[in-house]
Amino acid sequence: MSHVLTGVAPVAPTVFAEDGSFDPAGQKRVARYLIDAGSDAICLLANYSEQFSVTDSERDAIIDHTMEEVGAEVPIMVTTSHFSARIAVERSVDAQRRGASVVMLMPPFYGATMSVDDQSVFDYFSRVADSIDIDIMVQDSPLSTTKLSVELLTRLAREIPQIRYAKIEVPRTAEKLRALTVGAGDKLPGLFDGEESITLIPDLHAGVVGTMCSAVIPDRLGGIVRAFAAGNVEGATQEWEQILPLIHYENRQCGLLAAKQLLFEGGIITSPAVRAPIQPLQDWKVRELMALATKNDALILRWAKKGGRHPSIHPQPRGRA
Repeated sequence: MSHVLTGVAPVAPTVFAEDGSFDPAGQKRVARYLIDAGSDAICLLANYSEQFSVTDSERDAIIDHTMEEVGAEVPIMVTTSHFSARIAVERSVDAQRRGASVVMLMPPFYGATMSVDDQSVFDYFSRVADSIDIDIMVQDSPLSTTKLSVELLTRLAREIPQIRYAKIEVPRTAEKLRALTVGAGDKLPGLFDGEESITLIPDLHAGVVGTMCSAVIPDRLGGIVRAFAAGNVEGATQEWEQILPLIHYENRQCGLLAAKQLLFEGGIITSPAVRAPIQPLQDWKVRELMALATKNDALILRWAKKGGRHPSIHPQPRGRA
């Protein structure tokens, strides 16, 4: 991919039926909703996709059904993280073969104590890059016990040309982003934030060109990123402040359950099911989440009820490069 992705790239949840089985039709519906919400890309199999709860064959099905629905309308990112460099390579090669435009990986780690040193991280990403032709996004996640310093991220970007993206979602994100824009410069043009865009405006000031949010409110977040890029900083800030209570509630009270619950409440999917040991939202959280989403007139609650398209019906492509 020659151009740099910008804008909003929401993480698509993995859709399960009430019995916990993978729901292909629901997965397609989510993809169609995200496209209609103005997404510039869609990310699959991230942590908010419950990638840790699906089998290898389900990974294949999630990618294939999404690609079948999306086609060339928007780029697809696939998370291919694994502790093993060999498995990460295999997953990345497979993602490219199935149509991914970008792969995203956390550095190798396992559990709360098993991490690796900087050279091992560099070698890991080098092996992945050597195996594929598409771009790589490095995910700097608070989940990882292997820490990514600004110096290491800069080295990765300068010495591995396919690393053109980084998703920074650790504490003091804006501070790290500002250091990266100085250290890596144009070698790392695709800086994104995450964490449901809870620090989006400070991160835009610090240099991000996009945000990787959930499926809750990508239409509004995409508009914020585009308004900021066009110079309407005050308007972007006011819009973000308006939806911030919803984002904050999602991030602090619900986690990945929020998007599934709202997709269900909006009639886009038939069940908000998650796989044990994750437990569903308590009723009081559902009520409070719904109140915030309703107050913000969230598209996720309106899309299906106002004629959301059937998965087999594709609008005209947006003409992205």
